[in-house]
Amino acid sequence: MSSNEPEGDFVTGPPALHPSTLPSTFILGTNPSSHRINLRPLTLSHAKALFTNLSGPANDHLYKYLPGGPFPDIESFTKHIQWLIDEPGYYAFSIFSADKIHPSNQDPSTSTGVKDKDSEGTAVSIICLLNIVPANRSIEIGHVLYAATLQRTTPATAAYYVLMKLCFEDLHYQRVEWKCNDRNKPSERAALRLGFKYEGTFRKHMIVKGRRRDSAWFSVLDDEWKESVGEALETWLSPGNFDETGGQRRKLEEVRGEVEKRGRV
Repeated sequence: MSSNEPEGDFVTGPPALHPSTLPSTFILGTNPSSHRINLRPLTLSHAKALFTNLSGPANDHLYKYLPGGPFPDIESFTKHIQWLIDEPGYYAFSIFSADKIHPSNQDPSTSTGVKDKDSEGTAVSIICLLNIVPANRSIEIGHVLYAATLQRTTPATAAYYVLMKLCFEDLHYQRVEWKCNDRNKPSERAALRLGFKYEGTFRKHMIVKGRRRDSAWFSVLDDEWKESVGEALETWLSPGNFDETGGQRRKLEEVRGEVEKRGRV
């Protein structure tokens, strides 16, 4: 072979698909591992319920590291929702839940009218795909706006799991990225817990709300998803890992360590 030949492994497998190819009625997360949440493409019809969960002075802290917000009224919030829908670099999802802990499920004006415990509930949070580059089979999970009532819960992890599974197994991406302000330590811890690997910090990467941002980069590769990350998440989320009060029996990191150890045998 000529020494002038390009180096690197040849890329195989099906081409990556842009999430915009998903039908508008697409529902993601309908199995026990989803813990009664599901993801649906964001629409303006979700704005009222989302505003109920994500706005007001008590929720201003949710926007500390995001490029927009907080939003003082439904009109400005709805404009932001429209921007997320229209922005070509984003593909946004609403996270639906029927759990009564979320304010929108306590407000009759945002109710779906379905009363049984397994109903779809209302839109409680937002999660997005961005930096979507099918040619490089690379995509990012970002612009995550979790309600305070969703943060640090099992359904919060389930939402990440079903979206990562979509990227790797249905849309055929080989790299899923996670980027955050390097001052946002809760986001960094969340990335590592889910199985993302730290790749470094891009200094003076962005300007957000007039302030300089250094960005910490993380990723999961398709090989890692197949070998341990996906199985660990699915095992951790399985009903058998939770007691009658909903408490975890084993930590996610512990489960992933066992999966990785088994793979090395």
